Amino acid sequence: MVRYEFDELATLIIGIVALFVGKAVRQSVPVLQKMDMPNAVVGALIVALLVLIGQLLLNVDLAFGSRIRDALLLVFFTSIGLSAKLSALRSGGKPLLILCGVTVLVLVAQNVAGAAFATAWGAAPAYGVLAGSLSFVGGPGTAMAWARELELQGLAGAQVVGVGAATLAVVSGALVAGPVTGWIVRRHRLSGTSGTVTGNPSANDTGTAAAAVQGANHLESLLASLFVIAFSVYLGEKLNLIARDAGLLLPGFLSAMLAGVLITNLADVFRFRLAFGPIETGGAVALQLFLVTALMATPLISVAQIIVPLVINVVIQVSLTVAIAYLVLFRLLGRDYEAAVASGGFLGFGLSSMPVAMATMDEIAKRYGPAPKAFLLITLAGSFFVDLANAFVAKAFLALPFFAVGP
Repeated sequence: MVRYEFDELATLIIGIVALFVGKAVRQSVPVLQKMDMPNAVVGALIVALLVLIGQLLLNVDLAFGSRIRDALLLVFFTSIGLSAKLSALRSGGKPLLILCGVTVLVLVAQNVAGAAFATAWGAAPAYGVLAGSLSFVGGPGTAMAWARELELQGLAGAQVVGVGAATLAVVSGALVAGPVTGWIVRRHRLSGTSGTVTGNPSANDTGTAAAAVQGANHLESLLASLFVIAFSVYLGEKLNLIARDAGLLLPGFLSAMLAGVLITNLADVFRFRLAFGPIETGGAVALQLFLVTALMATPLISVAQIIVPLVINVVIQVSLTVAIAYLVLFRLLGRDYEAAVASGGFLGFGLSSMPVAMATMDEIAKRYGPAPKAFLLITLAGSFFVDLANAFVAKAFLALPFFAVGP
């Protein structure tokens, strides 16, 4: 097979083109207009399918750069951290506790369902954990990290299962989260408040961000915001090294976000005003570009050999997570518009990733109205809580004798 590798700049150019293509396709296909699916998802899936066709019919493989994707992820989560003032955390309150509790519930449920299906299929139960919360809530990075560890312990083919399950998780989550959230909003005839929302903690309320940029569109403000973002990413790398030396492994995006939280709250203490308009706009741009570059690099061909059990597992996991989001979380949060948008974000990170969660809520907010409380809840639970909870829950499952792996 002939392999062509695109460098980082070419990858970025293709991603931007895919965004515009996705927008054009959505505007021309009525069904997609009603699905509340981000343009980035539509465009990226078109690219991923073209790559798959090239592999199957033309014996040509296309590879995209990953460093630009990693940098965009850091910028996105840095903007989230810079928007997370501790003075606003009190507004989380009981809803945040509910969301965290339901998150643990879905972690356990996904692993139980995955293990049960793996056992019924005649495979080791550990495959079910790998294809459960580690792939769906954790995403490709988490799945592959755990897969390597499980292979070292004797679980043959763990990396193939991890890639396949996480790939389908990313695609299914991106496809399901928006349409289900839109259905909840329409079914219960909900809508957001009109007008400009102040104090929105999200880096993805692009309407608010655009309005803020109009009031701070000076070269000095843009350069200052670029400096703050770049310094937050740099500080995050240093925090990551310190944590690693102390025996604590943190994802790079999490340390970048924590650096943003530290900087924005220190700025509050010293009464230094940051220009949040450009920061929020930068985060929104990074989100869209990360989403499209990540999804278009999805290796669809890698799941071909085990596609049947993986698809069945996806159906089980998606059905289970959607049921928990609608029947449990939406009702516990009050069955209002904010609860619906928060449920959409929950589906995003519960089935795919935090960027999908934020993009889903952003799409719903642009169509039906802002939901600042939902953005705050998902940002806190999805960024601060879910990765640690997933690691502890998965480790607890794999420590049980029933899940033991080895020759």
